[in-house]
Amino acid sequence: MLPVAYQLPAAVLLVVGGLISCFLGYRLFKFVLGIFGFILGALGASSVFGVSDTTPMVIAAIVGGILGALLLLAAYFVGVALIGAGLGALAANLIWTQIEGDPHPFVVVLFSVAGALLATWLQRYVIILGTAFGGAWTIVVGALAIMGDKTALNAAAAGDVWVAYPMNPAPGQPWVPYAWIVLGLVGTLVQMFITGGQSGRVVKPNKKKKPPPSE
Repeated sequence: MLPVAYQLPAAVLLVVGGLISCFLGYRLFKFVLGIFGFILGALGASSVFGVSDTTPMVIAAIVGGILGALLLLAAYFVGVALIGAGLGALAANLIWTQIEGDPHPFVVVLFSVAGALLATWLQRYVIILGTAFGGAWTIVVGALAIMGDKTALNAAAAGDVWVAYPMNPAPGQPWVPYAWIVLGLVGTLVQMFITGGQSGRVVKPNKKKKPPPSE
């Protein structure tokens, strides 16, 4: 976990990154990959040091973040599959937390593989859905952390990378999942019809038409 002085800036960065992902994810897909690569890399690298090792932890977070961003950017062509796998894992956790707690690792793997396959088939729509709902959840966690929710605040600066997206960031506040769904749907609609519309699509080059044969 990051020192207390860095927890609020970490939460603000989550909100900013979530906003970009939620509403501009398809148009700025590479940038979004870089943002989340930096977050994951920073969380993973900083977990090596204890809370009292402030300077080494910050340096490790910066270096790990840069490496994480470069890694996801290098994996740009498989980024869609990674998003699908992440959505599959998120779906498995959300379903099982409503049923009987944490899902079995095999179930998470199964959902991740299914999500990756589906993502490669429906590339554009999966990018939009993945970035919209992933960004929406990041906004929710970061916003709750800024408002002082302890669970979300710990998640925003946790040493364990797997709790960056807690399934229940605000116990006792049942409105949170609904806020996430509404925000994700709004982000999806914004990307589908505004930021990720014709101007946001990958346009294939038009083939030059051959001139008609001269008589």
